[in-house]
Amino acid sequence: MSILTVKNLKKVYDGVNVVDGISFSVKKGEVFGILGPNGAGKTTTLEMLEAIREIDGGEATIDGVDVSKNPYEVRRIIGVQPQSPSFQDKTKLYEILEMFASAYGEKVNPDELLDEVQLLEKRNSYVENLSGGQKQRFSIAAALAHKPKIFFLDEPTTGLDPQARRNLWDLIREVQSKGVTVIITTHYMDEAEVLCDRIAVMDSGKIIALDTPKNLIKQLLSRGFKKRQHVEQANLEDVFLDLTGKELRS
Repeated sequence: MSILTVKNLKKVYDGVNVVDGISFSVKKGEVFGILGPNGAGKTTTLEMLEAIREIDGGEATIDGVDVSKNPYEVRRIIGVQPQSPSFQDKTKLYEILEMFASAYGEKVNPDELLDEVQLLEKRNSYVENLSGGQKQRFSIAAALAHKPKIFFLDEPTTGLDPQARRNLWDLIREVQSKGVTVIITTHYMDEAEVLCDRIAVMDSGKIIALDTPKNLIKQLLSRGFKKRQHVEQANLEDVFLDLTGKELRS
């Protein structure tokens, strides 16, 4: 069952099709990745689906709701973690979560949410006093405060250290385990391979491939692709985590 359906979606800037007639669907409860180089149209696609940017052509529906016709209803059923989240200054974390939930007519247990993202001890702190990884985890808690059906993350692990990055992967898996559909953009291929059930590869505003990570790799090999075989049992990131530990740092 698809919770998101996109048909011939378009966005035009200065006569250029930044998003050029893409179509895809996302199944309920899956993690769906959108990959591509800078300028491929990934973020613009997400912003149209989030009812932030106007759709210039085609259509998109989320849980049966037309994004163009009912943007406010769409915003009630989605959660969004942007590339650079920002929050009100001098407001405690638990207060922000309560405000976010109340804005949607929901009640939330802020301590429960903060505990899920390992920030319970920071409940009385301000966002401006958090580290980069803590801010990212808190932005996930804030995006989930109103119990959305679908969760959008735009390059969530950019700039994070290995511990924070691996922890965010676990959080995304936890979100999925609760039945929330996750759509993520990332530049990290290992991240997409680990997290995503299916992947759409974008380039120049078009989707040029769409399948599971395993099938995309099989298709590449079937076309005769070969590279020098050199299998390592560990990599430098494994060394780093083994030496410094996997626990999060403040």
